Amino acid sequence: MAGGTGRSPKEKSEMNLNEQKIALRKMIRATLKSFSEEKRKLDSKTLCIKLEEQPFFQTADTVLFFAPLPEEIDLWPLLEKFTYEKTAALPCFDDNSQFYTSRQVKDPHEIVSGQFGIREPIGNCVQIPFDDLDLILVPGMAFDLRGNRLGRGRGFYDRLLAETRGVKCGIAFDEQIVGAVPTEEHDLKMDFILTPTRGMRTAG
Repeated sequence: MAGGTGRSPKEKSEMNLNEQKIALRKMIRATLKSFSEEKRKLDSKTLCIKLEEQPFFQTADTVLFFAPLPEEIDLWPLLEKFTYEKTAALPCFDDNSQFYTSRQVKDPHEIVSGQFGIREPIGNCVQIPFDDLDLILVPGMAFDLRGNRLGRGRGFYDRLLAETRGVKCGIAFDEQIVGAVPTEEHDLKMDFILTPTRGMRTAG
């Protein structure tokens, strides 16, 4: 066989890691799709109550929420509730930089459908520097108890989290907690993981 066609050990390792991530995403997507609408609503309501009870949420003045995709935990009622009590923000896609900024939500009705169909504040909402966020509520495909997170593969939250210094809390259904998330050295860990039944400081 002609030389030069084999992969280096590093390339094989990276390929194996990517394959693990793809397989885990596929498994979690199948699990999430199996949920009934009743379960989604009940688990979302339960998690909102649990989040509101957390000391790190109560003491945070500036909180980055997220607009949920159809299969994700829905924290929107909590965003609406605290719009006037905290500085509530949402990620907002910037066409020029092709990256997300953080913009304040003063009125929950000042929301538009943005990149990828995800709800975000209108363009003239006040931008909040990532360093000013006290708490970042982070969605994901899967988490483990060491604080590792598996995203959707686009890397937007990885870049966003790299610019923040606030408390990072992964938000998920119980079924999204796995034994171990395949990770790379540059991946950032969550400080807390919150599900409808558990609130955990991570072991990472």
